[in-house]
Amino acid sequence: MQIQNLINNNFLLFDGAMGTMLQEKGLKGGELPEGYNIHSPEIVYEIHKKYIEAGADVVTTNTFGANRLKLKDSPYSVEQVIKEAVKIAKKAARGKLVALDIGATGQMFQPFGTLSFNDAYDIFKEQVIAGREAGADIILIETISDLYEARAAILAAKENSDLPVFCTMTFQENMRTLMATDPMTMVEVLEGLGVDVLGVNCSLGPKQLQPIIDKILDRATIPVMIQPNAGLPKLVDGETVYDLTAPEFAEEIRYMAEKGVTVFGGCCGTDPEFIKAVKDNLRNLKPRRLQNKKLTTACSSKKTVILGESVKVIGERINPTGKKKLKEALVKNDIDYIISEAIAQKETGSDILDINLGLPEIDEKEMMRKAIIELQSIIDLPFQIDSVKVDVIEEALRIYNGKAIINSVNGKASSMEKIFPIAKKYGACVIGLTLDEEGLPKTAEKRVEIATKIIETAKTYGIPEENILIDCLVLTASAAQEAVMETLRAIPMIKAKYNVKTVLGASNVSFGLPNRKIINSTYLTLALGYGLDAPITDSTSESLMDVIRAFKVIVNQDKQCKEYIEFYSNLPKEEGKKKEIGRNLKEIVIAGMKDEAKIKTKELLETKVPMEIVDSHLIPALDVVGEKYERGEMFLPQLIRSAETVKRAFEVIKEKLIVEGQNRISKGRIILATVRGDIHDIGKNIVKILLENYGFEVIDLGKDVPIEEIVNTARKENIKLVGLSALMTTTVQSMEETIKELRKNGIDCSIMVGGAVLNREYAEMIGANYYGKDARESINIAKRFFNV
Repeated sequence: MQIQNLINNNFLLFDGAMGTMLQEKGLKGGELPEGYNIHSPEIVYEIHKKYIEAGADVVTTNTFGANRLKLKDSPYSVEQVIKEAVKIAKKAARGKLVALDIGATGQMFQPFGTLSFNDAYDIFKEQVIAGREAGADIILIETISDLYEARAAILAAKENSDLPVFCTMTFQENMRTLMATDPMTMVEVLEGLGVDVLGVNCSLGPKQLQPIIDKILDRATIPVMIQPNAGLPKLVDGETVYDLTAPEFAEEIRYMAEKGVTVFGGCCGTDPEFIKAVKDNLRNLKPRRLQNKKLTTACSSKKTVILGESVKVIGERINPTGKKKLKEALVKNDIDYIISEAIAQKETGSDILDINLGLPEIDEKEMMRKAIIELQSIIDLPFQIDSVKVDVIEEALRIYNGKAIINSVNGKASSMEKIFPIAKKYGACVIGLTLDEEGLPKTAEKRVEIATKIIETAKTYGIPEENILIDCLVLTASAAQEAVMETLRAIPMIKAKYNVKTVLGASNVSFGLPNRKIINSTYLTLALGYGLDAPITDSTSESLMDVIRAFKVIVNQDKQCKEYIEFYSNLPKEEGKKKEIGRNLKEIVIAGMKDEAKIKTKELLETKVPMEIVDSHLIPALDVVGEKYERGEMFLPQLIRSAETVKRAFEVIKEKLIVEGQNRISKGRIILATVRGDIHDIGKNIVKILLENYGFEVIDLGKDVPIEEIVNTARKENIKLVGLSALMTTTVQSMEETIKELRKNGIDCSIMVGGAVLNREYAEMIGANYYGKDARESINIAKRFFNV
């Protein structure tokens, strides 16, 4: 393909900001930028033309917000806007490439928000089809802060077109996206989904993005793209400007090119002058080809686990086989029990969780879907999808927000034909079981032969060795004692031949024997010595975890014995005694167990008054979560989950208050609004959730809120604190105008502002009293303001 050759052998230069240029042409705060494709196409054409004249190889259509959510209150359809936008871009491009621009929906995904994965997919699908039919050359998915949203958009692009897919995400200065994805995880997941180019856009200036680019380049094997802002924003004479000149911007870009970035462009604040400077600065450079690092990884949306660097534990407890309580929970649709099992395994040392929900009495596919959505909102460990049903595996892979492991495929042709296509499509690792049409082999050599067949067949589907894990399958010592060591002999033989990792359900060896614990521990020790990378085992078993911790010390995987010393130095005095004590309400909130929170709150209300529960249990729990968030030990999704858990407890408390003649808990009343012209209310909604669960009463005016509505509501409700949010540079002006109108109308209130395009200096310049750099800081502001 022409574009593939272009990006593999040359620098590719995209254009710069569209919004910045439209503002120069008269775009007003709150006005729909995409509307210019219809009523003022000549303006859009001139902008594209200037970028082409500056040296851009690709022009990006004026369709960043051309989705059904943003256009629903406009007179335009998605198809109409995109058709005209592509037409204008192609005319201006004069044979150069045209990229269909697809921005974020601005909505929070379930379970944190209301937008489902499938609804998001349909939104993106509509855009992709319109762009494909209009003649776009590339699909550019950009300014994405949630890996889940990127997943939905990429699947929509790849399933509804054959165009190259470029995807860039936005990162914060903590080197994570808003929803806590780190650069390495982004690379692993997006490459697995088959994008052609990945990278970063918007977020920050190029200087601030250098460390993030370093992390991406350390893992990426496909071309990397960067479209930074023109530095950081500030207000000069009432106008938003950025602090980098075009030459300064281009110099940072050149530094990135020298490190290995090959696709460039500009975001907020950039213009044709910036693109020309980049073009000139890259003239004498040659692209650096990135090397394949060939690591075996599994990812959640927040964490990447590398297999092979040290022993990793795959927790096996979420499997109903032989587990009466789990079977009962599945039949009762008790997701909280599954969550509690997942948390217990994480706390006891599991690195990856096997999820098997196969039970004849239930709809396994639906239960798997529900469990994955709930579990991934709480647990930051990668998942291993375990089922004998292909449709269950595919459903789980589709909605899983990460890079999963499939458990499993085997050497039978029918098995490989079913599993390998979906493993390739979703970028999953896959466990290969060394059995085939002839059954389970007795010798190591036969296991190697079957593993070879699995690995070589996987390659024909485009699945690399590093995405294969081999399970050499242990027989029970009670029934096939002479074959038990053949399993272990096969492990180093396979690893010597291929770059694959190995897993093993080692506890099968003791089936049918007394004192299984000693057999399991001994066999696990031997297996690790033979090169086993990841035992599939029960991490709540102290004896098995003792073996693993000791082994990691002896073979120099646990450097300076750090993990070993930390664990055994902190053991309780009554070592070895398991305590089956239920979690208290504070622990339940921190863990994010919603249904358990309601049950525990009802129990507490039998002996405690409502406000004692709020002040002594719920608020302290949120404070702990907030402190962990600030230290980087927990991330935004977990913060939201804990807040939602408190919400469930509050529902019970409010019922009690109503019975007692009280109707609300309020530590202060606050207006929240996303300003006029901006439909992105993710940040506002996150702040709302946290404020309400700290006991504040929130008047949520929604998104794209007219200035007069904010002013009138503040006056009518006598509001003393107003929170304003804006994500886009084109709507920050609306924020400033809103603040001016509040002051002009004599509204006696303080104003806090937040949003991706703001910083503290900028907030002060537009007249705000407070700057909420994140949701946690917004809570601190409210607590200080209302003195609670």
